Amino acid sequence: MTLLEAVQANLLSPAILFFMLGVIGALVKTDLKFPEPLYAALTIYLLVAIGFKGGTAVAEAGLAAVWLPALGGLALGALIPLWCYPILRWGKLSGVDAASIAAHYGSVSAVTFLAVSNFLKASGIEYEGHMAALLAVMESPAIIVGILLGRRAMGGTATGGLGSVLHEALLGRSVYLLLGGLVAGYLSGPAGYAATKPFFVDPFQGIVALFLLEMGFVAGRRAGDLKATGPFLIAFGLFMPVVNAAAGAYAGTCLGLSPGGTTIFATLAASASYIAAPAAMRLSMPDAKPALSLGAALAVTFPFNVTLGIPLYYEMAQFFHAC
Repeated sequence: MTLLEAVQANLLSPAILFFMLGVIGALVKTDLKFPEPLYAALTIYLLVAIGFKGGTAVAEAGLAAVWLPALGGLALGALIPLWCYPILRWGKLSGVDAASIAAHYGSVSAVTFLAVSNFLKASGIEYEGHMAALLAVMESPAIIVGILLGRRAMGGTATGGLGSVLHEALLGRSVYLLLGGLVAGYLSGPAGYAATKPFFVDPFQGIVALFLLEMGFVAGRRAGDLKATGPFLIAFGLFMPVVNAAAGAYAGTCLGLSPGGTTIFATLAASASYIAAPAAMRLSMPDAKPALSLGAALAVTFPFNVTLGIPLYYEMAQFFHAC
């Protein structure tokens, strides 16, 4: 599959078409709105389903196959904010805003994980079933590093004690549901997977499409948040995911992942959090401007990743595996 064919296949997948439908709906100001309880329910379902399926895959593969990629994911998640932060400071952002954005870009997006999984499945590309375990472990390290960077920038005056910060980073809603689903899937194993397949597997793709419709609305509405920042943050939101993906593709290859697994690892490195990271930043650094971090993550990086980025990251994975 060439890069152009991969991009075309990705853009014409149902999930991405629903996402674009949402973006267009936001731009033309349609009055369609998702009820907040429905959005929350979809989020809970997707996080638990991802974690549960990943846990059953870990049970089948064995912990010996997971611990090294998980360790690599922890390390990469902690390192990404360290090179994002000085770039953001060079772009004249304040220390606290740079730390907050760096944390968002070091953490991961579960919905981008869904998009890359759908892309690989539609393209007939196999990957390790336990990659959801990496999604769970990569969410928190960057948040902790970003908070430490923010505290340093503020001279140690960031609000919230370290215990509160760690609680939010490690036991926030998204991390708790992912890890909880992972543990449940691991303990129940293949028998639990078979028993819950009609609920966690069969309706999954339709719920992903519905969720991405709402995310399209969110991304379209956030586009205006970037007006005050000029072109720098837009360029950062397009350039940084490619750099992070290249690091992820190289690391995934070194960790022994398949080309499909390396594509997922690279995509996770390229993604930016908009669930766990905003909650933690709001608690620990209330002076950080959420319009900057969420505007870049949702209005620039997320649309780029799910449309053009994922096929590019697949090509990166193939390149490193061919070296």
